Amino acid sequence: MRKIFLSYGSIFGMLAVMLGAMGAHALKNQISPEQLISYETGVKYQMYHAFALLIIALLMDKLDNKLLQYSGFFFIAGVFLFSGSVYLLSLKNILGIESWTFLGPITPLGGVCFITGWIFILLATFKLKV
Repeated sequence: MRKIFLSYGSIFGMLAVMLGAMGAHALKNQISPEQLISYETGVKYQMYHAFALLIIALLMDKLDNKLLQYSGFFFIAGVFLFSGSVYLLSLKNILGIESWTFLGPITPLGGVCFITGWIFILLATFKLKV
């Protein structure tokens, strides 16, 4: 599991930097300021959870491994659901997917995944091996 979380954390971090650069340079004049702010929110949350996945991998020796695994998988799902849907919603005019109304409800599901992941980390701390 450690390798999975290190891999996803690294990939998500790398992609967040790339997507952030794309937003700052290529998209700045292509989408509205409101869409750009939403897009940047997706990038920020992706980067936060990339770091969280790396930290989870490092903590697996210290905290309850099973609870951390749940947390990591919820973070991975959250990045796909939250950040992914935010990117698509922000770029829907460029991508020609204005009719994809199902994207709106996906974003909060990603947020719930993030919250659930943090709850599992909290629960893991209660079983801390000192």
